Amino acid sequence: MPHLQTDVLVNDAITFPQAAVNSFWLQGSGWEIPNFDNIETFVTRLINDELLVHDSLIASALKGQATDVSPRTLERRFVRSTGLTHGTISQIERAAWATTLLRRGTSILDTVELAGYADQPHLTRSLKRFIGQTPTRLGVDSNPMPMSIETTYYETSDVNQEI
Repeated sequence: MPHLQTDVLVNDAITFPQAAVNSFWLQGSGWEIPNFDNIETFVTRLINDELLVHDSLIASALKGQATDVSPRTLERRFVRSTGLTHGTISQIERAAWATTLLRRGTSILDTVELAGYADQPHLTRSLKRFIGQTPTRLGVDSNPMPMSIETTYYETSDVNQEI
């Protein structure tokens, strides 16, 4: 959202003027306050109205592709575009992948190995920080909350072969 400062958004909030009971003003238009059921429509409208833009350099870096900029320039672009460092985004993705493995029934020790954690306490700290639950809780929760983080860098076929 290039019209907003990302450093203001991270660990903080912006209050937009209210347009109606369940809507707010953004860039001169009324927007329905999104909820779990309509968030995809909300994001699509942000993209269509060019209020949410795609940074191809960031997308390439997240896919592990080489970029033609210095590491420092890339890091600045990450922070400016997302409000987070590349390392933090990688940690979030790894925690999301570990969560997916645990919810599929993968043991905690196998999840440590498959997701690349040093040991079980490392996995536990990461999941508590980024997901808000312990590995044990994620593995036994029969009614898990949906995750808003997609795991895009791990092929499930590779995991199934390794388990």
